[in-house]
Amino acid sequence: MGVSSGAFYILRKSNLITGKTTLTNPTRIAATFAELKSSGHMAFMPFLTAGDPDIPTTLRLIQEFAGRSVDLIELGFPYSDPIADGPVIQASYTRALNNGLKVHDIFDGVRSLPTDELPPLVAMVSYAIIFRTGNQKFVEQAKTAGFSGFIVPDLPADEAEEFAELVKSIGLDLIQLISPTTPEERAKNILSTASGFVYVISVAGTTGVRDELPPELSGQLQWLRENTDLPLAVGFGISNPDHVDILRGQADGIIVGSAIVRQVEQIGENGDATIESVGQYAQEMVAATRK
Repeated sequence: MGVSSGAFYILRKSNLITGKTTLTNPTRIAATFAELKSSGHMAFMPFLTAGDPDIPTTLRLIQEFAGRSVDLIELGFPYSDPIADGPVIQASYTRALNNGLKVHDIFDGVRSLPTDELPPLVAMVSYAIIFRTGNQKFVEQAKTAGFSGFIVPDLPADEAEEFAELVKSIGLDLIQLISPTTPEERAKNILSTASGFVYVISVAGTTGVRDELPPELSGQLQWLRENTDLPLAVGFGISNPDHVDILRGQADGIIVGSAIVRQVEQIGENGDATIESVGQYAQEMVAATRK
């Protein structure tokens, strides 16, 4: 099943209550997770590298994912020295950059979409890119383009407060990452500047498809649950519905990157077929989160 130009995901609007906190003016990300929680569902968030193989294909994939009812979409801004990304995503960044991709190409492309009718878009972007553009300018451009939040993997927690306040002031979210090796006191500091949800890194190391999830992940999720009311979304190594089953009741969402980027790499003369295949994979993962 493909998606026509008008077949977009529509975010339902309602008064939502999550845990202890009533969402009076929630961000789009917070509202999405709250609505899923009220339905007893987990979130599925696929990752795409912007500009791999080109911006038009990226936009088609965003719309394909929207037509398959994914809940959020993470869009990676290619960077020459990525943080924590494994070889599959690193290679996709290199392909995009070698094709001459610029930051304004991403913003212009996303701006051409009806982003208010799409799932929330989250920018995975190096702080070096943001800093070079200017914090205020970058955040404002991202909001105007239609992004709902940011993941900034190389922004240290003890330097994130000012940027987090800037992001919050214009109604967007700064999603923070917590790894298995993050000390508890540092994790609490990171959580203090987080909003939207917490990106829980399942394993120490870089992104990539893995057969199994580490047994200590359950303890990590339990500790986080005791220390924040924010939704917990697990990434790194997630690739199939069995992983969703393992995390059911422990996490609020799952993030899949390398397994999708590896499929996108095959786009060539059979572009339509590959996009269809990626969409079918996304639909299977969405179905797994709805059980």
